[in-house]
Amino acid sequence: MTAQPDSQASPSPETVASDVGARQRRLAILVRTGRAELEAAWNGLADQPAYRRLKAPETGLAMIRARAGGVGQRFNFGEMTMTRCVVALDGTGAMGVGYVQGRDARKAELVALFDALSLDAARCAEIEHALIAPAEAAQVAARAARDAKVAATKVDFFTLVRGED
Repeated sequence: MTAQPDSQASPSPETVASDVGARQRRLAILVRTGRAELEAAWNGLADQPAYRRLKAPETGLAMIRARAGGVGQRFNFGEMTMTRCVVALDGTGAMGVGYVQGRDARKAELVALFDALSLDAARCAEIEHALIAPAEAAQVAARAARDAKVAATKVDFFTLVRGED
């Protein structure tokens, strides 16, 4: 009989750094973080690693697809400007990607750099603590404030039943 892993046990740094779901979460937070915050976090790193661009930042269009009501057949909604960048860290060889909305080449490069740094198990916790967690908290607070503002304008409609048959 094999022992089942404890669901409450914290994962190892290697698992956190390489977990696909965790990487998707980090990238989602990074792309919604402002360029100024990313620059400040990059400049605040104690040792900025050397890196090379595998794909220099380039801007293009991406087709956005949608579904009517979220359940219908897919259709082409329109195009959106995107910028992408791929970097590799010297020494570790970790590759990071950055796809951002708009034409901000530096932001795409910074997202790719933090993605690559987060793949290194030794740096993952540092990046999570210094950048990802505070940015996520700010984004959650901004979303809650926006939701509260929208909820204040909610109108409930009701139907009165007439007494006539």
